[in-house]
Amino acid sequence: MSSGLMLDYDIADKITLLSLQDHLKCLRKELEDYKEGKWLHPEDVVKNAEIIAALELLIPYYGGTV
Repeated sequence: MSSGLMLDYDIADKITLLSLQDHLKCLRKELEDYKEGKWLHPEDVVKNAEIIAALELLIPYYGGTV
């Protein structure tokens, strides 16, 4: 028997969804700031765009909107 915290699937999915949405918001903000002149490593610009595209596919799976 496990003595750890147990979450049902709905709660776990909601936590996952909120985390993914928050990460998407942060990545979009970084790219927005970059477009306005704030420095961002060139590799991060490319990687952020790739991760944003992936999150935009994944978030609806968890019932969210992008």
